[in-house]
Amino acid sequence: MTRATVACIKWGTAFGPEYVNRLYSGVRRHLPLPVRFLCMTEDAEGLHPDVEVLPLPEEPFHEEMSKALAVANRQGAMRKVSLFRPGLIPDHEGPVLGFDLDVVITGDITPLWELPDEKVAMRADWVEARRGRPTGHGSVFRFTPERHGYLYEDIAKDPTGEVERARGSEQRYTSTKAQDRGEFDYLPEDMVVSFKHDCLGLPPVNWLRPARLPENARVVCFHGHPKMPEAVEGYSGSLLRYARPVPWLREHWIDRARADLGAEWA
Repeated sequence: MTRATVACIKWGTAFGPEYVNRLYSGVRRHLPLPVRFLCMTEDAEGLHPDVEVLPLPEEPFHEEMSKALAVANRQGAMRKVSLFRPGLIPDHEGPVLGFDLDVVITGDITPLWELPDEKVAMRADWVEARRGRPTGHGSVFRFTPERHGYLYEDIAKDPTGEVERARGSEQRYTSTKAQDRGEFDYLPEDMVVSFKHDCLGLPPVNWLRPARLPENARVVCFHGHPKMPEAVEGYSGSLLRYARPVPWLREHWIDRARADLGAEWA
């Protein structure tokens, strides 16, 4: 049987190991295939034993890239390009489905895995699409390392130039590079949704009812605020993004993961 390779990256202290473990649980509960789940990180403490760890590299171009990002006011971004390095994953061939840690899987992700070609695939960015720009959103991405190695190699050759052209945005860099080569597809918009834009509703709706889970949603992205813990408990950080407590989020992100892995891991 085909094995699905799924990857994420964790660095720094913004996300604890429970984010990785809950993501892993969501993947294996919603993908009816054997799963090889990888996490690139410098700190593997607390990760579930089934999560395969890839050491987070200090890339030879990291210092130059960081300086360029500081100019772009995006310090700390673009570490994800290390996932695109050819030969990174031992004994691997074929596509990789990648997720950021601020997402929750709520339905069958088989259609995201079984895309009909080997192009780089991302969801259209919600804000950029409204502005008529083709930028992909980086919360969910699919690529084939042996085919898309240029996503690593190009920035390794010219870190400053690539950061400047992408204006410090990893998702703009990734999607533009693939689009320029005719190797880009969008993930289905009804399957990869934004909590802010597709679930929450605008005032006064967000004040009157809890956020709703769209019927065909498979992945909910929590870019910006509220993040998952804020939305679970209820969020009052702004008039626009006010959220009442979200029961379905607690169920999918916490309760089902704990039932699957045990409370010590999720």
